[in-house]
Amino acid sequence: MRILALTMLAIGTVSMAAPAAGQPYDNYPICLRVFGDPTYTECRYVTLGQCKESASGRGAECFINPYFASAEGPAGPRHHRRRHHV
Repeated sequence: MRILALTMLAIGTVSMAAPAAGQPYDNYPICLRVFGDPTYTECRYVTLGQCKESASGRGAECFINPYFASAEGPAGPRHHRRRHHV
């Protein structure tokens, strides 16, 4: 009986889990944080220069987006094992 109850609990927990969503700021490499009421962050800059132009004259800072999903893969050679069929 305990096993049935635990199984039902596990199935219910898994079925209620929502799919993982990406970070809301993962599309651009540079972000701007504007301080004020409210303080907000917008990540929509391709270069630091673009961001600094937008931040100029405001209480704001530019920073590298920690959530940016780069299109480039890791640098360096890739080694693949090939399966040889006999």
